[in-house]
Amino acid sequence: MLREQNRKSEIVNRKSEIANRKSLRVALFTYSTKPRGGVVHTLALAEQIQALGHEAHIYALGKDERSSFFRPTSAPFTLIPTPEAAGDEPLDERIQRYIQTYYTFLARRRPGPFDIYHAQDCISANALWRLREDGLIARFGRTIHHIDDFTSPVLIECQNHSIYRPDFRLVVSQYWQQRLAAEFGLESTIIHNGVDTRRFQPTQPAARAEARARLGLSEGWVFLNIGGIEPRKNSLRLLQAFQSVRQTLAAEGQTAVLLLAGGDTLLDYEPYRAEFFKALDESGLQRDRDIFLLGVAPDALIPTLYQAADALAFPSVKEGWGLVALEAMATGLAVLASDLPVFREYLRPEENALLVDPLDEVAIAAGMLRLVQDEALRRRLAAAGPITAQRFSWAATAQAHLDYYRTLDGEQ
Repeated sequence: MLREQNRKSEIVNRKSEIANRKSLRVALFTYSTKPRGGVVHTLALAEQIQALGHEAHIYALGKDERSSFFRPTSAPFTLIPTPEAAGDEPLDERIQRYIQTYYTFLARRRPGPFDIYHAQDCISANALWRLREDGLIARFGRTIHHIDDFTSPVLIECQNHSIYRPDFRLVVSQYWQQRLAAEFGLESTIIHNGVDTRRFQPTQPAARAEARARLGLSEGWVFLNIGGIEPRKNSLRLLQAFQSVRQTLAAEGQTAVLLLAGGDTLLDYEPYRAEFFKALDESGLQRDRDIFLLGVAPDALIPTLYQAADALAFPSVKEGWGLVALEAMATGLAVLASDLPVFREYLRPEENALLVDPLDEVAIAAGMLRLVQDEALRRRLAAAGPITAQRFSWAATAQAHLDYYRTLDGEQ
């Protein structure tokens, strides 16, 4: 009872303090320094909050306190040392260790004082929940980028706590807002992701030629996928579709390559990866000639990949929003994406993207071939992409967050 009274008193005091101060102090928490969607979101959000005249500080699990994020950032950050366990560590034990490491570090360091404590994933949200229960912070919230279909008991528990326990919830799309309400009975607020249209701009012919030379690509059709080899990214069906596309084009005297980048993830997708590489070995496709497995590409190389490609092949079976699709559209790439509700919130079939059934590799292949063969469609999609991307800026995303943060204390 006393802890609850103290917590309510702290919230009242914070309301009074914020009401007399225009600037907000925001702490953002993420689980990794690697180039995953939630981390990209966190860095961009923190930087734009700063640009709008407020304070932002990022906390993340890292190899050690001297390491850094996958790209430089102007936002101040604190990395929580998280050494790798010796030998093979079961996934559930690793997740428990990450949560405990996060919580112990924050409990000792007492982050803040901040007006907002905002988690971007289940690991940091579980740590913040425990801090709140200990009376070390007054409240916290979480952005739920998407809901995973975990089979690991610890991850299921981690996700459930991170959904039910926060004091406020944000989502990045209407689809996930509806899913959260239908499956968990919880309300949330939508704030879309953004895209950096200064970094990702329509590609001119000279830039495309230079990008291909840098990557060692010869003339021919170039498909790009960024996301790594994992079930959610539908990598196996994409491989099968590309194999079919390449055979069809070869019969017509044309060539095609697939650039597959990304792959660093917290989860263990080894069985799926084994199936992918088995299929690749049996496909007749040659690595570094027909298919380029680039792994986690340096951040500086990402614009080059978009510039070198003719189209983005992005048939994911689940996405929170699809940052990669927006980045590709900003560079003027024709985009093939999955016919998913979340994509239909900003993609219009045959207007700014080609949407296909992600569960049908024949449909994926047919869509990829259509982008090669239908020049009018390809040009239409490429022209519409940058126009769509201009609707979503990180500055607008950050301002929407700040506006929302103030409503938590009744300040408009």
